[in-house]
Amino acid sequence: MNAPPTFESFLLFENEKKIIKELDTKVPNASIFTINKEDHTLGNMIRNQVLKDPTVMFAGYKVPHPLEHKFVLRIQTNGYCTPQEVLSNAITDLIAELSLFEERFRDSLREKREGLE
Repeated sequence: MNAPPTFESFLLFENEKKIIKELDTKVPNASIFTINKEDHTLGNMIRNQVLKDPTVMFAGYKVPHPLEHKFVLRIQTNGYCTPQEVLSNAITDLIAELSLFEERFRDSLREKREGLE
């Protein structure tokens, strides 16, 4: 009953940004990214991809509250790359991996259908 309307979980409101970046002042070479209108699925995927980068010292995410549709990602690097560059590279790599996955999935479906005919 207290849950917000469903459309609020994926539609950005006027002047609402998808990603908000702020510097982590407590730790060197670290930033905190708030990604709006997403959940654990994307948070965990991005965190895992970011951790593959050898310049990353720490990467973690949390969902502040189950009724808030956002997650907070913290990235710390060794200084050779900025956290923003690492995040950008991770997202680019994820898109490439998911495109390859989709292509292989469609090929498998096509082969399965041709085998049944």
